[in-house]
Parts: sequence; C-alpha cells; structure tokens
Amino acid sequence: MQFIDLITQKNRIRENLMKRIERIIDSAQFVMGPEVLEAEKKLAEYVGTKHCVSCASGTDALLIPLMAKGIGPGDAVLTTPFTFVATAEVISLAGATPVFVDVLPGTFNIDPAKVGAAVEEARQKGLNPKALIPVDLFGLPADYDRLEAVAAEHGLWILEDAAQGFGGTVGGRKAGSFGLVGATSFFPAKPLGCYGDGGAIFTNDDELLELLISVRVHGGGDDRYNNVRIGLNGRFDTIQAAVILEKLTIFDDELALRQNAADAYSARLKGRVEVPEVPEGYTSCWAQYSVLANSTDDRTKLMAALKEAGIPSAIYYPIPLHLQKAYENLGYKPGDFPVTEDFSARVFALPMHPYLKAEEIEQICEVITGA
Repeated sequence: MQFIDLITQKNRIRENLMKRIERIIDSAQFVMGPEVLEAEKKLAEYVGTKHCVSCASGTDALLIPLMAKGIGPGDAVLTTPFTFVATAEVISLAGATPVFVDVLPGTFNIDPAKVGAAVEEARQKGLNPKALIPVDLFGLPADYDRLEAVAAEHGLWILEDAAQGFGGTVGGRKAGSFGLVGATSFFPAKPLGCYGDGGAIFTNDDELLELLISVRVHGGGDDRYNNVRIGLNGRFDTIQAAVILEKLTIFDDELALRQNAADAYSARLKGRVEVPEVPEGYTSCWAQYSVLANSTDDRTKLMAALKEAGIPSAIYYPIPLHLQKAYENLGYKPGDFPVTEDFSARVFALPMHPYLKAEEIEQICEVITGA
C-alpha cells in the first residue's frame, strides 16, 4: 500500500502530458516557455485572483512576497509553530523575526484570538510587527474571516501559506485568494503537484505583481541586466508547467475522490481517534489525513500496528517550530504553545490520495480500531 499514489495519476494523464513534454523538448524553451504563461493564466482563473506568478518552489512562493514588501531586520512576522519549517524559515531568510501564535483545537490552524497577544509580544521585543502568515494546514484553509479582521486591527498584511491548501475553500473562495497575497507549492506530494519543485504566488494587487515578477528573476527592471533590487533565481521550469497544466484537467475530480476517502476514514475512525474537523462552509483538499491518538503511547502503538500490517503512516509534525534547534535563539520554551505541543505529541497521518480503494481504507480502519 502506498502513502501517496502518483503512478495511477500519471497513467491518467500520460498521453497528453508526453505530447506536451515532447513539444517543449522540440522547442528547447525549457525556462519560462509559453506553457509557464499558460499555467499562470489557468491557475489565476482557478483560484479567482487577477494575477498568478509561478516560481521555483513553495518556499520561494513564500519568500518572494516578503522580499517584494521589503520585510527585513527589525520586523516581526507572525505565524504558527505547527507547520513545516519553510513557513518560518522564509521570515528568517528575509532578515525578520518569527513570532509564533498557537493553533486552534480541532482544525490545526492558527488561532485568531491569539494574534493580538503576539503583536504585543513582538513590540515588547522591540520589533515592528508587519505581517501574518496563516497556514492552511493539511488542506483546510484557516479562519480568514476572523484573521483578516484582526490583521486589519493591528496593521498587518496577510500572506496566505496555501502550500497544503490548494483546492480548499471557504464560503466558495479558493485557497490562495485570501489576504494581500497567497502562496502555494507544487511539490510532487501536494494535491496539485509537479514532477519536481515548483510553486505559485497569487494576488489582486497590480503594483505588488510588478515587484513579485522583479524579485523572481534577480530583481530585474526594464531588462535582465538592469537590476533594481535584490532578487532570486526563482523561475518555474517549462516542463513542470506542462505537468501542472495536465494535472489541472483532473484536479476537481481528484478533490472529490479525496473527499470520499476522508469521509470514509472519518465515519469509521470517529471514537477511536480524533478525526479532522472541517467547519461548516469550508472544504479541505485533504493534502494529508491526520488524526490525533489518545496519547503519545497510543500513537506509537497504532503506528506500530499499521507498520506490521504493511500500511505506511507519518507524523506531521513531531517537533513544533518553537522547540526546533534552529529557533532556540528566539527564547521559547516547552509549555509556551500548549495546543501545538499536544498535537505534536499525538498527531499522525494515514495514506491519502484520490486512488485509495475502499478495501484499503477498510483495512487501515480495522487495524486502527482493533489496536
């Protein structure tokens, strides 16, 4: 059994994808070819934003907006400690300081009620709080109605980390369309992934668009040798754009299949473990299907039982960011973010992809309920 099945998906799109790739090879337009512009147009249409700027990775998709907005030393950027390190890493790479905000029970996402205290914490540290990076964790968008209100109250702009959330919705609005700017990842394991690294940035802001495009390619101005700011080599490969274009043709169907798998899991596992909560009006793209065991020991037992049955599982994330060695200089300690720390001690993820068979889900659930 596979944790993520990319082979079945590949077989669905292989014929048209190979035609696209052959055209790219014949044209030799390997970097920023016409497929990149086509992908940007279709991605913006899908998300519902005016603009999409593709880039080389999900990490670049987060870093480029921070650089475009001039985030740097002395600034604070608020985010969650219950996420992959890239979310905080880009804050540090920009020269700013991460200030963490605990998450909500149930949804795994940042708690809007705790943003104000984090703003005050930043100011007490002598920092200037500038931005907020909520994370659409495991596929579920954060509470943007409340987050946008609290951000406006404290003078923060929002960078939506939709690296795991692409395809999720709130009130019909797609992940990537919230805040000033949204970012996503096309890492192969994502619900919409390419065959290498890639990412995209979404915004409705025309002025910001020009800055994003400049930063993406070495801070270019009117031409490639007129460098008006410090930038990156953040271009999206043309072949990866072709992969995204073909995967987009089956993406909504795959989202429906993921939802079916999640529904089947939740119906069978509720009561044995804490299953993911999807609030009314929200949809998840189910980048991961993560549950909470009753305790760390219970998690160990359940994961061992799964392994013995030949079923893969994984932990996202065993060490919260505020307790990582890379961030020990921030001065956080165990107990500072109790919900995050509780989740890290109990969370584990089950196989999740559109091609999970009913009998595979049944087997996984039988192992868990019987352990």
